[in-house]
Amino acid sequence: MAFDFGALFSSQSQPLLGLDLSSSSVKLVELSGSATTGYRLERYAIEPLPKGAITDGNVENLEAVSEAVKRAWKKSGTKIRNVAMALPSAAVITKKIMLPGGLSEEALELQVETEANQYIPFALDEVSLDFSVIGPAPNAPDDVEVLLAASRKEKVEDRVAVAQAAALKPVIMDIESFATRATAERVIKLMPNEGEGQIIALFSIGAYTTTISATLNGQAIYEREQAFGGAQLTQDIARAYGLSADEAEAKKRADDLPENYERDLLQPFADNIALEVTRALQFFFTSTPYSRVDQILLAGGCAVIPGLVDVVGTRTQASTSILNPFKGMDMSAQVREKQARLDAPSLLVATGLAMRRSGQ
Repeated sequence: MAFDFGALFSSQSQPLLGLDLSSSSVKLVELSGSATTGYRLERYAIEPLPKGAITDGNVENLEAVSEAVKRAWKKSGTKIRNVAMALPSAAVITKKIMLPGGLSEEALELQVETEANQYIPFALDEVSLDFSVIGPAPNAPDDVEVLLAASRKEKVEDRVAVAQAAALKPVIMDIESFATRATAERVIKLMPNEGEGQIIALFSIGAYTTTISATLNGQAIYEREQAFGGAQLTQDIARAYGLSADEAEAKKRADDLPENYERDLLQPFADNIALEVTRALQFFFTSTPYSRVDQILLAGGCAVIPGLVDVVGTRTQASTSILNPFKGMDMSAQVREKQARLDAPSLLVATGLAMRRSGQ
């Protein structure tokens, strides 16, 4: 089927699953409730992917990814087949544009397409295009500010094909950074004074890439990616103990490693993460008008490394904690709470996608 990128900014009232395809695993989250009534985590699942199945956000092995999605869906115990998915931020061009207010929907679409030609380096028939009216334009009350989003059609179609091969129905295609921000914003609102006036830096440490985003009063003020992630630790384990990459990853997840692992590999890796965080903050300070960070939030599988929060906090001299996307949520009887706390920092994107059923 031809999937319309136009679902990007819509919401769905019917239940759906948040389905995140990352380079290392498939992650699935089901929520009930809403932002108004409060959310409840009904179930979730994580299924590892073979190395190279997804590379740089591209689906390289559709069969392996769809099989992992099937296993995750079955493991979760859900009956829901509607899914919200996301494209990597690097695969999407986003641009804020100003348009005259009061246009009909049809006239607005035509204007958006005309404007899109200026910003998209591809023919329009090669892209999936969507837009959302943000509101009145600053300093120009007769105009409206519109957010434009576009991606190559094949990027969207690859993800749709994965879901369909797993007998699921994609109804929303979001952007990973948007989903992450939605999750973070909900948790930040649980902070004292809802985090007002605080510069909050989120470090989401993936397998190969760390995404850094800083917000102030709900507005993104900085975003950047750097090539660093948990796969480095897996490589260190494989090298030190003569294992394959898959064996090293499995033993790392199962905490089935020799006694000297924590001292010889894990703690030096934690120190390395802290160094990368410090470098990233220096880059933030030198490339923006800001000279401080009030809170650091750590996410991704590496966030739960023992002692990492303390190491980062000491090195950066900033209040540091792990971002738990389920903070303040009830949990169903199907969820093992202790395991969910360990897995939670890896589930930011999937949680943000699952929240889309209520228009978040």
